[in-house]
Amino acid sequence: MVSEKRQLIGIHHITAIAGDPQRNIDFYTEVMGLRMVKLTVNFDDPSAYHLYYGDEEANPGSILTFFSWPGAQKGWRGTGQAVAYSFSIPEQATGYWLERFKRHNVEHQPVKSRFSEDVITFLDPDGLMLELVAHAGAERRSGWFRGSIPEKHALRGFYSTTLSELNLEPTRKHLVEQLRFRHSGESQETVRFETGPGGAGTIVDVQKANQKDAGLIAVGTIHHVALRTPDDVEHVAWRRELFSGGVHVTPVIDRYYFHSIYFREPGNVLFEIATDQPGFTIDESREELGSRLRLPPWLEKKREIIEQNLPSVGLASQRTVSR
Repeated sequence: MVSEKRQLIGIHHITAIAGDPQRNIDFYTEVMGLRMVKLTVNFDDPSAYHLYYGDEEANPGSILTFFSWPGAQKGWRGTGQAVAYSFSIPEQATGYWLERFKRHNVEHQPVKSRFSEDVITFLDPDGLMLELVAHAGAERRSGWFRGSIPEKHALRGFYSTTLSELNLEPTRKHLVEQLRFRHSGESQETVRFETGPGGAGTIVDVQKANQKDAGLIAVGTIHHVALRTPDDVEHVAWRRELFSGGVHVTPVIDRYYFHSIYFREPGNVLFEIATDQPGFTIDESREELGSRLRLPPWLEKKREIIEQNLPSVGLASQRTVSR
C-alpha cells in the first residue's frame, strides 16, 4: 500500500504519436500557440524525433510530447487507452477558439458541458483527440504568451486526461488505493479522480467504454500519460511501493530531463511517473529552449549519423531549426 502521506503532484507530461514532424510542429506552434521547448530524438529509437511543447519555462504540467514516425500505421481509439487530453483555457476564450478552429479548418465539435464547465473537443492533423476546458482560474496559470495566440486566450497547461475502460472498478481501485487519487465526481459515463492539490492539471477522467474493441496505439493516439513527483527520493519510494504492491514496474530510466518508471494500470493504459528534476534547461537556457536539436550525452557521439537520418524541420518564425 502506498503511503498515505505521499501524493503525486498531477500530470507531468502526455506523449502521443505523430506522423509528419513538420506538420505536427506547424499545428502545435502556429495553430495552438504552444512553445517548442525541446527538439530531440526518441532515446529508444534515435531515428525518430521526439518533439516537446509547453509553456514559457517548460514547466511540468504543460508538456505535450510526440514521437514522430512518418509513414507509420494509423491508430484508433478504443478500450484500454488514454483517448483524449485537455488543455485549460480562460472562461471567456471559447468563442475565440471556435472561430480560430473554423478559420484553420480544424475539425471540432460544438461546445458541451462537463462537470459544469465548457468543453470543446477537436482533432489534430493526425486525428488525435484533444479538448479545451474553459474554467475559472485558468488565467492565473502559466502559458506561452509570445506565440501566435493573444495572452488572454492562450492555453494554460493541462487540465485532464481521459481513459477509456471496459471495466471501471479495477482502474478505480488502482488509482485510489495504489496511486492515491481521490474520487471527486461523476458526470454521465465519466468518473473523475484528482491527485495532489486537485483541480486543473491533476485530473484523470475514466469513461466506461460503449464498445469492447481495444484501441491500437499508433499514429494519432496517446502513447502514455506521465504523472509528477518532485525528486528522485520520492520517485524511488514510488517504485518500491508499487513493486511491493504487485505492480509490474520498470527500473528507473534516465530520460535526461527527468527520471521515469513505467507501468500499466489494470485496464492496460501505460502510465509513467516522472520527476520534475532536473528539468528542460539542463542543456539549454530558457531563452534557447527548442531552438536546435539536443541529444543526451550518451547519444552525442552519434550526432552526425542521427542528423543524417532525420528530416529537416523548422518553426514558422525560424523556418529551419538548426540541427
